[in-house]
Amino acid sequence: MTIANVLISVLVGCSLSYAAELRRFQHAPEADGSLSFLVLGDWGRRGAFNQSQVALQMGIIGEKLDIDFVISTGDNFYDNGLTGIDDPNFEDSFTKIYTAPSLQKQWYNVLGNHDYRGDVEAQLSPVLRELDPKWLCLRSFIVDTEIAELFFVDTTPFVDKYFTHPEEAVYDWSGIFPRNDYLSNLLKDLDSALKESTAKWKIVIGHHTIRSAGNHGETKELVTQLLPILLENNVDLYLNGHDHCLEHISSPDSPLQFVTSGGGSKAWKGEVSRYNPSEMKLYYDGQGFMSVQITESQMDIAFYDISGNVLHKWATSNQLYPTITM
Repeated sequence: MTIANVLISVLVGCSLSYAAELRRFQHAPEADGSLSFLVLGDWGRRGAFNQSQVALQMGIIGEKLDIDFVISTGDNFYDNGLTGIDDPNFEDSFTKIYTAPSLQKQWYNVLGNHDYRGDVEAQLSPVLRELDPKWLCLRSFIVDTEIAELFFVDTTPFVDKYFTHPEEAVYDWSGIFPRNDYLSNLLKDLDSALKESTAKWKIVIGHHTIRSAGNHGETKELVTQLLPILLENNVDLYLNGHDHCLEHISSPDSPLQFVTSGGGSKAWKGEVSRYNPSEMKLYYDGQGFMSVQITESQMDIAFYDISGNVLHKWATSNQLYPTITM
């Protein structure tokens, strides 16, 4: 599907107010029904902290895999989001960095906590899509690719400390209050959409961690409020950023996999906590990104460092629990 076609759907969807269901966008798979995309998080630093090197390798891998789109797990612009629709950080950290031909596909972005420290509405504005048509950012939405449904969730408003102990940060909570209603409606809409989904694969994307051995660790609000919905609805992957690392944690009693792709620029070397080794499949405290390839019968994920080296591979089928780790 072309960016132009996706944008037509976006413009129609954006004319609707947030109501009874999440906005849904169609993104057709390849002719053979397969799907391939890259996942990146915590990146927007005007090319610094190896952001440009990560972008270079993304372009190479993206061409090799002939990707359909790119997912950002949030914290798109450091340190304090965008100041407005005319903030040069948008072009300096996005348009001028991800220049490879293979990356001129649709980017589906969620907001991170650092994005909420700026003008949130700027990142959601259609003006940015006019500046760079591959950009698409909404609070929460669904991308339907036929073979897989991807559910993007706005996780920052779940975290209590941003409201009770913001420290030096100033957050833009416009559109969030009353907070309890916002979160309740979001969870209800997500649960309903997951239950109605007939896709072969269900993938949920948010900025904050659910399971992690990194600096931030587990996000307790998501463990108590979001995780039960994912488990009840047989979600296959939860993709997040927030911890500046690459990470893969399995579930001991369900097919759900917790995958962190937060190595888009500045990484936190050496900041790792002990975790059950039978569940921890990968922890890499450097920069990088990951790929996801999906067919009707199999899903393959791979993690790459800033030199394009494969750090870890994992595959699963639609059968109950069979996995291949490399």
